[in-house]
Amino acid sequence: MGRGRVQLKRIENKINRQVTFSKRRIGLLKKAHEISILCDADVALIIFSTKGKLFEYASDSCMEKFLERYERYSFAERQLTAPDPDSHVSWTLEHAKLKARLEILQKNHRHYMGEELDTLNLKELQNLEHQLDSALKHIRSKKNQLMHESISQLQKKDKALQDHNNLLTKKVKEREKALAQDQHKHDNNSSGFMSQAMPSLNIGPGTGRSAIEDEQAQPPTRSNNSTLIPSWMLCHMPEQ
Repeated sequence: MGRGRVQLKRIENKINRQVTFSKRRIGLLKKAHEISILCDADVALIIFSTKGKLFEYASDSCMEKFLERYERYSFAERQLTAPDPDSHVSWTLEHAKLKARLEILQKNHRHYMGEELDTLNLKELQNLEHQLDSALKHIRSKKNQLMHESISQLQKKDKALQDHNNLLTKKVKEREKALAQDQHKHDNNSSGFMSQAMPSLNIGPGTGRSAIEDEQAQPPTRSNNSTLIPSWMLCHMPEQ
């Protein structure tokens, strides 16, 4: 005998209802995963249990993208159709959607912070771990990029400072060389002026002597007679 067709109505037995929910939920998630792979379709599935527990599936592991896409399409469809005369109702629906989205974001944030993980199954924990690993890789890549850029900037600054220091050193050496040349020229000019101010004296024998030195050098001439006596005195001198 074949299996009878199950009548679609609420299961009154609480335990059977919970077991059926778990089995059907797993099968539904499996079917959503299969159709996303076989048909290359974007699939998002959201399930709330009777206790308010959330179960979700997204083909690209990002439910926020699906929600944003759904909101864009639903908004475009509302714009194509006749506008709702009751603006209060539209604002109420919009508020409810934003509130639901905020709750999802807050729940995901708590999960990323490692809180309220008891409500997640093994596959959801694996997806969360994969997301955190991917985020950590991006953070480390960005940090390494910033560190390399900072090191490159510091190296450029160091090279610029070295070039500036070499330029200053070159200017100082050129200045010292110019000062040394100026001092050397000043010393040469001073020595030339002193040599021109003092006359040269030739003291060689026989040349350049003064008249006094010539007179002192010449010996006095002596006459034959030590005393010159006039002739008239000789006539009147007594004979000895």
